[in-house]
Amino acid sequence: MPRSPRAKVLWFARLERRFHRWREKRARARGLRPAVTGFPGYGTEEWVRVLGRVLIAPPIKRTSTGEFASLRGWRSFAAVPVGMARVRVVIDGVSHEVSADRGGVIDARLPASLAPGWQTITMSVEGSEPAETRVFIVGSDVRFGVVSDIDDTVMVTALPRPFLAAWNSFVLDEHARQPVPGMAVMLERLTREHPGTPVIYLSTGAWNVAPTLTRFMRRHLFPAGSFLLTDWGPTHDRWFRSGRDHKEQNLRRIASEFPKVKWLLVGDDGQHDDAIYTQFAIDHPENVAAVAIRRLLPAEAVLAGGRTVVDDHSAAEVPWVTGSDGAALLDRLERAGVITADG
Repeated sequence: MPRSPRAKVLWFARLERRFHRWREKRARARGLRPAVTGFPGYGTEEWVRVLGRVLIAPPIKRTSTGEFASLRGWRSFAAVPVGMARVRVVIDGVSHEVSADRGGVIDARLPASLAPGWQTITMSVEGSEPAETRVFIVGSDVRFGVVSDIDDTVMVTALPRPFLAAWNSFVLDEHARQPVPGMAVMLERLTREHPGTPVIYLSTGAWNVAPTLTRFMRRHLFPAGSFLLTDWGPTHDRWFRSGRDHKEQNLRRIASEFPKVKWLLVGDDGQHDDAIYTQFAIDHPENVAAVAIRRLLPAEAVLAGGRTVVDDHSAAEVPWVTGSDGAALLDRLERAGVITADG
């Protein structure tokens, strides 16, 4: 009897895990040990969502100025993920132990009592040097936040969608990436006008490129924010994880975690952002301040495989603006009253 597609994918997922265990064994035999890479998380004054990954990676060379050298994306995938590792997380002097998943990703919600704003925590594994990372604590009085896509929303990709993830992950470094004009100014204006605003960059990109994205955002003066990326590879029922499911699930989670916050949702019309945001605004109107969709230029839309636009947003009952860049979106957000005209 032939195997079902589900059975084949399950077999492939098991093969992937065995391959990573083999790579881990070889790396340890060469004397390499795991370390934790932390990603910017978020939380409230009562808990934090800690994000990171446990990897075995070769030493990174430094430049003549002492900074870590810029790496092309493919090098980040050469690191070996350490599945199910036990990680020590220290928050304001209190130690917690959490477990990474099979891909080495750490995603844990832990109790904490921290002041609003950016706070530093540390993570370590197998006695390694503690790695510092930051979490943004949302104050109890905050009522506005920003959730933004990355590819073709804040960063120009101009590539066919089937090749986008591979190109961004394996080929480019952050110096070769270009920001969407005006988007950094728009997001900075929002955070300046709404003090304490949490910014969450929700993308279908892989966790492997988080350090590259962090450097890109810093270089182009985007507001510092938390990253919610995903992990490549097969699951129990599909060859690759669903980017759309990843965005929908995290939006629902954010709504439940911050029931009093209204979010400005920023995306583009080259993926499923329009449809995802439409449905989320219908299901959770109390959690949406407005939606801002960047319209791709004609050439970008062709490369993206067309536009995925929902023509009727009336059911969403929230301000809905579109524009080709950050300046156009900023102008329309002012007209919609999301940003004051003299802000």
